[in-house]
Amino acid sequence: MQSTVVDTGENGWTVAVRQRRGALLQRIALGCAVALVVTPMVGVWFSLSWVVLYMACQGIELVVFGPVARGDKGEMSFARKIIGCIALAISAAVFGGLSLVMWRIGGPLGGVCAALMLPAIMLSSMTTATRCQPMMIASLSPQMIYLLATPYFAYSFGAPAHLVMTAAATVVLYVFYIVMTWQRISDTTTNLSRAHAEAEDLRLTAERSLADHTAFLAAVGHDLRTPIGAILAGAAELKAPDPQSRTSANLITDAGLMMKALLDDLLDHSRIGAGRMTVEVSDFDLRQMLAQTLQLWRGLADAKGLKLRVEGAAGVPRHVKGDVMRIRQVLNNLMSNAMKFTEEGQITLRVQAWPEEPSGYALLFEIADTGPGMTSDQLARLFTPFDQTADGVTARYGGSGLGLAISRNLVDLMGGRLTVRSAPGQGSRFTVSLVLPKGENVEPIVEIVDESRLDIARSLASFTPTVHAVAAPEPQPTPEPVAAEAEAEPADADDQPLRLLVVDDHDINRRAVQLILQPLGCEITTAADGLIALERCDEAVFDVIFMDVRMPELDGRETTRRLRAGGGPNALTPVVAVTADTAPEDVAACQAAGMAYFVSKPLTPTALIGALQHVLNDTAAQARTEAA
Repeated sequence: MQSTVVDTGENGWTVAVRQRRGALLQRIALGCAVALVVTPMVGVWFSLSWVVLYMACQGIELVVFGPVARGDKGEMSFARKIIGCIALAISAAVFGGLSLVMWRIGGPLGGVCAALMLPAIMLSSMTTATRCQPMMIASLSPQMIYLLATPYFAYSFGAPAHLVMTAAATVVLYVFYIVMTWQRISDTTTNLSRAHAEAEDLRLTAERSLADHTAFLAAVGHDLRTPIGAILAGAAELKAPDPQSRTSANLITDAGLMMKALLDDLLDHSRIGAGRMTVEVSDFDLRQMLAQTLQLWRGLADAKGLKLRVEGAAGVPRHVKGDVMRIRQVLNNLMSNAMKFTEEGQITLRVQAWPEEPSGYALLFEIADTGPGMTSDQLARLFTPFDQTADGVTARYGGSGLGLAISRNLVDLMGGRLTVRSAPGQGSRFTVSLVLPKGENVEPIVEIVDESRLDIARSLASFTPTVHAVAAPEPQPTPEPVAAEAEAEPADADDQPLRLLVVDDHDINRRAVQLILQPLGCEITTAADGLIALERCDEAVFDVIFMDVRMPELDGRETTRRLRAGGGPNALTPVVAVTADTAPEDVAACQAAGMAYFVSKPLTPTALIGALQHVLNDTAAQARTEAA
């Protein structure tokens, strides 16, 4: 690691000039106070004249050192340094010169006042000239000369010789003390600056390392989702003729889902650590989200012989604004934790809601279980990432040890709190408190749950390919091969299968999509990159395009932008983004590129078919609107 050079002349000048600039108001206030104090001795007009002269000196300093004090770039010239030192010396001479007047007019008592004033001025000048010896000499030399003249003035007023010698020795010792103190302060300031620079270098290095680590995890996560998706798709499509084979297929599916959950936790933890995790706000149906969450866990609860109860759901508002995906993720993590540790009894989801001014709702979600409970030591370490591995929890129950830590971070990001109460033998209660604004009425979220393949096929068969009916704008010419193909098509579009284009640089992903959708009667064309996809779009008309986002040379978003701008036969075809990047900013970037929907990796039959149904529903609704 490169060391940062901090003890240079230029840096010393910069630090000293800015320190002195910062003490400007202090110097002005001190000058006015001194003028007021000596007015009874020297008179009003002399005091006012002296204040005006001192202010003029401060103005000269501002002009000379202005560029450095403002932080302007560039090295301070030698001439400016010389002029600056002269200005400092004049300012110090004007201030310290008041001591001569005090000796002259006030006599020995005025000299006592001068002897008290000069050390205070020297201390002030010393502290504003650290790490810059020329500035220290220029600002302290006049004060030292005036102070060293004290024995002479004392002798001239008839002080005994032995007292004059004592005064002279005292003055010399004080000047020596000032110089040594300045040196110690300068060394301390230099060491602090060096330590700060080293700490800053370490911070930057750590940030770069964290960024590299996050990028590495993102890349590995993206690559891992490809085989995981293939595992899940293959297991779902496996035609098992006997119970043993079906058991094996279920085992493969469970292992794939476990790998997906672990990968999601690691990537979320990495994003949170890098400060890249964000939450979005949109309208959603809270009651529907709660019903879907309970439906997801009811089967597992029944399998373990547990009762799954919900209390207060009827009293919650229906339409709110928030990040439904992250709220669902937190509730699923807490339900998973309760299911994991509860062997008998019940798990209860309690929901409370009340109005929160000015226009929102305070919501309380409590998930209570009848598990073994936790000790105070376990509670203290509960939200520490990976900490459960120390007690062998992962080995016994599975998981990454990140779910609860991620949940608390997500709740914090949403402005809420996640707390827990537990005691040995009394189960655990996790409470999530959130404040969500009132939302607008939204269409219900359509999810495919426990739907047979035959039902899905019938559902898709009810759709008529509508993209063909949406022609490109009249001035846009259509390539000749497409026109010829259009003429050869039968007039009855109902008999045509759905024509899909699958674009992905990984062959295993293309095969996974084919494995899921071809049994439904879809006609699938594939492309290995964006350029090939554009060629395929010039050759044929498609009903839906599944587009991988991350591809070499031409990524999915740029491919979609070119497709939309080209005005070809597929310029209006719905494009579904297939991506492992599901952060709000990534989704927004896909929408800005012209993509109609997205499905996250790893691919599962439910997610893929759900995305297909979504865009076909939208296309059919748009066609009906245009026809009306």
